Amino acid sequence: MRPVQAPSQSDGVVLYDGVCIFCSRWVRWVIARDPKGIFRFAAVQDGPGRDLAQAIGIDPSAPQTNAVIVRGWALFKSDAALAVLSRLTGWRWTTLLRVVPRPLRDWAYDRIAANRYQFFGRADVCDIPEPTELGRFLR
Repeated sequence: MRPVQAPSQSDGVVLYDGVCIFCSRWVRWVIARDPKGIFRFAAVQDGPGRDLAQAIGIDPSAPQTNAVIVRGWALFKSDAALAVLSRLTGWRWTTLLRVVPRPLRDWAYDRIAANRYQFFGRADVCDIPEPTELGRFLR
């Protein structure tokens, strides 16, 4: 997926599959490495996340990618993951991975995304943030 314009969306919003255990762990991992609070999060199954997903072309009932809003653009798949990683303390080196062609990066991303429930599991409901993290989630 190519980036799409999202000028009305807030910078740093990460859209993720809230019932995917791998995705929820990814969010917790990012929060632990984002002390400045650059990123906020929205599960595609919740109101604001569902609205954002639809606005940028993701089917909230069957999400096949995560997304992040950066400077008015929605980035998807490996671009989104690298955009998040490259802004975290100690992970800026991941910017170098952009030299790998997008089709190859996205091929690897798609293999994990297509099997995420089988590999990591699926929850019946979205993960509930810790009370100290509530401000990081769109509601």
